[in-house]
Amino acid sequence: MRSVMVQIPNTPTSADVARLAGVSRATVSYVLNNTSAVRISEATRRRVHEAARELGYVPHAAARSLRAGHSRMVLMPAPAIPVGPLYSRFLSELQGALGRLDYTVVQYGSVGLEGDEAARAWAELRPVAVLVPGAGLGPQGVAVLKRSGARAVVTLGPGRVEGAHALLMDHDTVGHCAGAHLYDRGCRRIGVVMPEESGLEVYARPRLAGVREALRGTDAAVTELPLAYTEEAAAELAARWPESGLDGVFAYNDEYAMLLMRALQDEGVRIPEDVAVIGADDLMLGRLLRPRLSTVHIELPSGRDLAALVDRAVRDPGGEPEAHTVLGASVIRRESS
Repeated sequence: MRSVMVQIPNTPTSADVARLAGVSRATVSYVLNNTSAVRISEATRRRVHEAARELGYVPHAAARSLRAGHSRMVLMPAPAIPVGPLYSRFLSELQGALGRLDYTVVQYGSVGLEGDEAARAWAELRPVAVLVPGAGLGPQGVAVLKRSGARAVVTLGPGRVEGAHALLMDHDTVGHCAGAHLYDRGCRRIGVVMPEESGLEVYARPRLAGVREALRGTDAAVTELPLAYTEEAAAELAARWPESGLDGVFAYNDEYAMLLMRALQDEGVRIPEDVAVIGADDLMLGRLLRPRLSTVHIELPSGRDLAALVDRAVRDPGGEPEAHTVLGASVIRRESS
């Protein structure tokens, strides 16, 4: 049998990049690691990046971590609940902002794992920072992550966790805005949709509490409306609507609002003449409905600000944990209310 020799090209190194760019290996390292402590001209930076692209050179993450004493991986566990366009846009902005600071965001699917058990799974990857959406992580989980080398643990949810930085999302405000709007529009028998999808109660309960607070001391009454996110469940609720006597509804968010509006209209219920409807999130589809959907516009935290918080915490892991209230809410009135 005739043998054939196949030459495998050598993996390019930083020394190869340095020779092609006409600079030192140290300069290559400074440029590709975005080091700001050393002043390097834009022309030199451009030559290094062009040489790296031409050679197909990619920095070795593990070696860089050894030199720095920690990784540049920011772990973001995937939420255990459904997320929509609003959260997706926020995540995209955050990833871009962290990338500009030379971090890599990795999403982790931890289905079936919760709380401190999930924290142990995250810790195995040795991230430099962990951004935890929702509730469930406790002080023990934070300690596990820090012992594994995580310099920053940041929670995004309704409350603080000992040892972690906190971005506090005040969903009561969302409900308060919706309740006050419906009352101002003349509604006195107000329904509040409570999603039956697992995990959403952590947001739905504060929103319900916000509606109740907005109507405290008034002549308005609040009724909870459990609703699964299916056409069948919405049709069943709409069929019972006349006997409910409700004249306004906060539908938790725009997606539930659109689901319920369609079912109500199929039953001949007029919007807003018979019932005023408001959602939350300000999704574009809500503007395409007829009537157009009133909504609570939600301001999520700036991805750039969150990236800056992560970077500060990584650089100063012994600093006092910060807490910031980051969820803004305002009503956008349209024809549905």
